Amino acid sequence: MWDYLRLEVRRTLRDVGFVIGGIAMPVMMYLLFTNLGGADNDWKTASMVGMAAYGAVGSALNTGGGVAEDRAIGWLRQLRVTPMPPRQVVAGRALTGSVTVLPAIVAVLLAGGLFNGARLAAWQWAAIALLLWLGSVPFTLLGLGNGYRLTAQTTGVANMMCNLGLAVLGGLWFPIALFPGWLRSVSAYTPTHRFAEIGISVAEGHAPALGAVVVLTAWLLAFGSYAVLSYRRNAGNV
Repeated sequence: MWDYLRLEVRRTLRDVGFVIGGIAMPVMMYLLFTNLGGADNDWKTASMVGMAAYGAVGSALNTGGGVAEDRAIGWLRQLRVTPMPPRQVVAGRALTGSVTVLPAIVAVLLAGGLFNGARLAAWQWAAIALLLWLGSVPFTLLGLGNGYRLTAQTTGVANMMCNLGLAVLGGLWFPIALFPGWLRSVSAYTPTHRFAEIGISVAEGHAPALGAVVVLTAWLLAFGSYAVLSYRRNAGNV
């Protein structure tokens, strides 16, 4: 499985579209949003975490696009005749997604520190990066589920819609305080809102709330089940 993991990581990091969309775009959006209208330092820091989360979600979902392409060329059919069980194949792809989200997270955090003057303790920088890295796993599994179930073209559209929809509903671009009351209630149960919340909590100097961990864990189980079932059902249909 580790050889498979190294292969997939190299393939992903060589993708120019991934570098532009998954790394450069979140950085540009962060710098644009936080330097219009005289944003204060607290918002710049919170937006830094939110946009790092947005970049991580996009990079994680991108893993599903590679899966759909592998289905189209018959690569997954070859994997099905290997000794690796479905859970191990999905786990290998999930680990790939977890590795490739790191550049997006680090790039936005660097932009916050170097260009927007975000000032945090060393342990806070490290903890935010670690928690966002670990918290991105549910989104990798969602992207994998789409890739195993849908065609290559449909997977790209589905992942883009998931990325944009979850980013807006989760308040990754704008604070949910601007939302109407009913939408704030919905946002509290989205994985993206809770994902960003664990990083923002650390930036504010305290541990993530138990509710955020519980909601993210529930989504992890749901998206993980979706990915495994999608692989079992459709990975051989090429």
